[in-house]
Amino acid sequence: MVSMSYANLLDMSSGDVFDFQQPFRSLPRVVTSPSIISDPDWETSNGDDSVGPASSCHVRKILVSNFLPLNCTKDEATGRLSFSMDDNQLLVQLKDGFPTESEVVYVGSLKVEVDPGEQDQVSQKLFREYKCIPTFLQADLQQQFYHGFCKQQLWPLFHYMLPICLDKGELFDRSLFQAYVRANKIFADKVMEVINSDDDCVWVHDYHLMLLPTFLRKKLHRIKVGFFLHSPFPSSEIYRTLPVRDEILKSLLNADLIGFQTFDYARHFLSCCSRLLGLNYESKRGHIGIEYFGRTVSLKILAVGVHVGRLESVLRLPATLSKVQEIECRYKGKMVMLGVDDMDIFKGISLKLLGLELLLARTPKLRGKVVLVQIVNPARSTGKDVEEAINEAVTVAERINIKYGSADYKPVVLIDYPIPSYEKIAYYAASDCCIVNAVRDGMNLIPYEYIVCRQGNEEIDNLRGVDKSSSHTSTLIVSEFVGCSPSLSGAFRVNPWSIEDVADALHKATDLTQSEKKLRHDKHYRYVSTHDVAYWAHSFSQDLDRACKDHYSRRCWTTGFGLNFRVIALSPGFRKLSLEHFASSYKRTNRRLIFMDYDGTLVPQSSVNKAPSAELISILKSLCNDPKNSVFIVSGRDRTSLSKWFAPCEKLGIAAEHGYFIRWNKEAEWEANSSAQDSEWKHIAEPIMEVYKETTDGSFIEPKESALVWHYQDADQDFGSCQAKELVSHLERVLANEAVMVKRGHQIVEVKPQVCAIQFFSLQVISIFYHYMLVETCNTLINASFVNTGRYQGDCCGQSHSDANPQWKRT
Repeated sequence: MVSMSYANLLDMSSGDVFDFQQPFRSLPRVVTSPSIISDPDWETSNGDDSVGPASSCHVRKILVSNFLPLNCTKDEATGRLSFSMDDNQLLVQLKDGFPTESEVVYVGSLKVEVDPGEQDQVSQKLFREYKCIPTFLQADLQQQFYHGFCKQQLWPLFHYMLPICLDKGELFDRSLFQAYVRANKIFADKVMEVINSDDDCVWVHDYHLMLLPTFLRKKLHRIKVGFFLHSPFPSSEIYRTLPVRDEILKSLLNADLIGFQTFDYARHFLSCCSRLLGLNYESKRGHIGIEYFGRTVSLKILAVGVHVGRLESVLRLPATLSKVQEIECRYKGKMVMLGVDDMDIFKGISLKLLGLELLLARTPKLRGKVVLVQIVNPARSTGKDVEEAINEAVTVAERINIKYGSADYKPVVLIDYPIPSYEKIAYYAASDCCIVNAVRDGMNLIPYEYIVCRQGNEEIDNLRGVDKSSSHTSTLIVSEFVGCSPSLSGAFRVNPWSIEDVADALHKATDLTQSEKKLRHDKHYRYVSTHDVAYWAHSFSQDLDRACKDHYSRRCWTTGFGLNFRVIALSPGFRKLSLEHFASSYKRTNRRLIFMDYDGTLVPQSSVNKAPSAELISILKSLCNDPKNSVFIVSGRDRTSLSKWFAPCEKLGIAAEHGYFIRWNKEAEWEANSSAQDSEWKHIAEPIMEVYKETTDGSFIEPKESALVWHYQDADQDFGSCQAKELVSHLERVLANEAVMVKRGHQIVEVKPQVCAIQFFSLQVISIFYHYMLVETCNTLINASFVNTGRYQGDCCGQSHSDANPQWKRT
């Protein structure tokens, strides 16, 4: 069933979404008799049912991003397009982290519009010369996809900006999301054109393509998909405001590896998975994994690095050396502070300038000695907010220059026009301090580039007239809300919203000794030079291979429509039930013993009314009236409720509370496990559970004759899990001398006698089955406690399991 929040999925791409006509089969019920199990017949879109990896002529690394790493120019006179590889792009630089024999292919859009008649020719040229596969989006689709949903919905939300004003048109627009889906589908189609086999690795970059893992997984169930988010991931309180939150989360979970810049971003993602989808995660041997329908989705936490070699090569250019000399002569005797930022509302340029203004107001001796050079990169998006940010920055800069400047001194030098890369590198090398004051930023590589450039080279040292063995120094001021902040422990970390905090950091930067500057610089340079972009790419690629190593040891089953599509991974020994074999075997046998679970099998797990329907009672009565059948309900529920619900089924056997209490039919007496009669331990455990119930909103206690169960599925996920862990520890201490066991299940904590009720019930079953064996030589034991209601797990003492954490239980 299509999600209610996404009911128009079938129509949203005008037939361009993947084919929904292929039937999806639900998980079958399972029988234990091997004679009626069919051979595996797994649904795979590529028709490959093999367990081992497919043979491949060549393995590729396919890098997918919104835009291709190409420089595109168009001759206005002839209309001819020319292309060149942009070596400054991250996607080009990360190739150094791959083995030399790897073939790297890029998939993405072009920044220029191509005439439809020329698209095939351009595609062939780009693939032949640059290994690039362009995705041609129509102009209106590009506008709605990139400038619409990505920049107006996702980008502000991921930077903690909520749409609270109706008149600004910031509220969620479903038509923009439909364009986002269509664009992601086009990207997926292009990726499929270049994939050679399941062994090819697909690495998807950033929030523009968060639906891509689902479309790719739909086409190739064992495809190796990695996703890296270059922007922040917001806290669950912010992310939950997105109307299509579940669809995006589930799509990301169809990847094998999800990468984040910092632990904070990963922690927010894990919290969203827990609170919205009920998923659990754990850390094993340093790797964080989320269990999702039998698959383990791995998380990677590693900041992006810079290409040190390329920065060093630009530093050696004669134009760069000349510019360094010019800058140092221009600002001789002054401390140069540098800011390099894109022009957008989150970079905190105005807050940085206000901090400088406060510094000059507080410290008159620094007037005339401190210069802030602010380089403003062109804005990546347009809008009223960007225009206001530009005007505000210019206004503050002019006010500072008028108030504290003179004819030959300007405290703020605002470079708000494009400058060549070598000139920017020269400013890095010539500046005494670099300040990055963004209020929210995904990574920001400016501090890393600054550190590398401050290390300099022999030519710059000769230019300055210093010995090449002399100390290199640098000073960094970094916002706490920037992704690179955790890796720069020697930087002054500031709260950008606090002007006083920024001003204090600027003052400390002017007061550092030479030796302290050297210590901070050396510490930073060791990290930046060893954790460069090649290290980042190599580490991510290694973790992706590790996350995919079990692909061919599992059987894959598909379920779900649209963006709710997912692959269920099962063990190789799992076989689906053949209805034809089952029906014929059922008819042939003369004696049948049938066990059925209740919650999640006979009654949907999500049902509010747990009592059986009239239709279910009728079916059970028909089964019981067959003289060849002996039917049992096996449940964790209490015998009173089960007796009441199934009173019309006079021949039905019931095993209540996991078999602590057994009744062979309505006329028979209840047989009880002797251990269930000793309940002195309840007087100790129940008051403790009551305390945790009162302190955990949404939790409740289910009293049973044989056990006590504390449920917290309706409580806050994180708090409930924390309380459950504490409750288990508490109960284990106080009940150490009692013949009971404390067990933590899925959103429950249960206390019950140590003697296993299932063993008691199994002995009864064996005795009956042995009796049947004496009577009939052909017998079939049918275990129907495998669920086929769409929730994929059986009942365990009545608790609810998340549909995202499948558990197949055999009672």
